[in-house]
Amino acid sequence: MDWSDQAAAAIRRYESGEARGLDQRQLTQLANAAWAAGLCLLMAGRREEGAEWLRCAAQRYRESWDAGAPPDAWGRPIAAMKALLVAGDDAGDAARWALDAGAAEAESPIGRYAAVLAYLVLGRDVDARIVAETLVERDDFPRDVADALLMIAGLDRNEYAADVLSVLESFEERSEFLEDVRAADTVLVLQALAAQRDMAIELPPSALLP
Repeated sequence: MDWSDQAAAAIRRYESGEARGLDQRQLTQLANAAWAAGLCLLMAGRREEGAEWLRCAAQRYRESWDAGAPPDAWGRPIAAMKALLVAGDDAGDAARWALDAGAAEAESPIGRYAAVLAYLVLGRDVDARIVAETLVERDDFPRDVADALLMIAGLDRNEYAADVLSVLESFEERSEFLEDVRAADTVLVLQALAAQRDMAIELPPSALLP
């Protein structure tokens, strides 16, 4: 299946799910399908169409949270921020949502990750660095992702370059991807945040990148 075919399949899943009565879980499934469609279209070189679906995904993730998601469902604001960053949009509203929900005080690594992303989106790099430092030594969070976030917050381009390449390599070694979309989405997010600080690097060719 090529990228356009995979996008079309994700859109069909979205459209079939949209017709049902939607609780918070089903809204998340819709958001995941929209995310898959957007990322596949981006990978196919259809950037504007992909961006529209990524915006749709971000909206659905927020709706799923508001529909009664568990208070520690940090994957939803994370996914919304990532979708908007990959689309090239302002993720500020999603970042404030994460922080207002208490991500910075979360004990879980996924909550802390949400907080770091939110602080970086909002340009609060000092705060991002403080929280990112709590992720670096954990054995339940990817060390290279934590390091890359820390280097973005600290404006260390050389160390960031090594870390983001490590993240890309880890994706290339994966066998499982959300919605089976074989794309290095975290690398795209890191590069978007780095680009806002003139730190993005030229990545090597990869089947997992647009």
